[in-house]
Amino acid sequence: MIPGERTKASISDLVADLAAAGRYHFTTEEATKALGTSPVATRAALRRIVRRKIVATPQRGFHVILPPEYRRLGCLPPEQFVPQLMASGGLAYYVGLLSAAQYHGAAHQRPQQFQVMVGRNRPPISCGEVRIAFIARKLVERVPVIRLNTPRGSVRVATPEATALDLVGYPSHAGGLDGAATVLADLAERIDPAKLTAAARVAPLSWAQRLGYLLELVGAGERTEALAAYVGERAREYVPLATGAGRGRDRSARWRVVVNAAVEAEA
Repeated sequence: MIPGERTKASISDLVADLAAAGRYHFTTEEATKALGTSPVATRAALRRIVRRKIVATPQRGFHVILPPEYRRLGCLPPEQFVPQLMASGGLAYYVGLLSAAQYHGAAHQRPQQFQVMVGRNRPPISCGEVRIAFIARKLVERVPVIRLNTPRGSVRVATPEATALDLVGYPSHAGGLDGAATVLADLAERIDPAKLTAAARVAPLSWAQRLGYLLELVGAGERTEALAAYVGERAREYVPLATGAGRGRDRSARWRVVVNAAVEAEA
């Protein structure tokens, strides 16, 4: 039940009651019930407070309350409402790729989009200055995560090991293989070799092959012994380092990777 529920309350009173109770999100359906008005009247009231930048609507039917410090941003920071948005739809998710790398201290610069891994493709979100990209990931609910606290609760973030695998699995979302290698060079010191192998079990084998090669390339080969054993037991075919980049002649027998692209990590 939405806090502060009452009959014929004003939308401003409702928002104030929610914020006072420490809740900064609500749905149109909840507001309609709390206000005792029709859905049409509720949407009209919401449009008024959206124009006043008291509330933002990152997704149709889902609204966030904007404290004064975030009104210039035009939205709550994504980590403060993505968990609640996903929960409202009963969806598994985690923060991944460059956004996860940033939490682990391994992003050279702030990603332009907040990257969220989900079970199936979803449209991106644009809310004020906040941009959220959703990337489909198989077995999303089994990927190892940690929970990090935010002012509005906690958010699920891929572990360093799962982040490393995703970077090579989705290089187009990481600035290409050069960008992935750059992040891996910083992320490597946080990678636990045993946990890396466990994370690899819920990812395609080709990701583990490419990741092992890239970790060695950036000077983190000492983190790859367990992963190499895992790959050696399972890999029967060579995979290209870069998909769609030609056949290549050089090969890594250790990782069963065809080195068909020159990769360089930024210093």
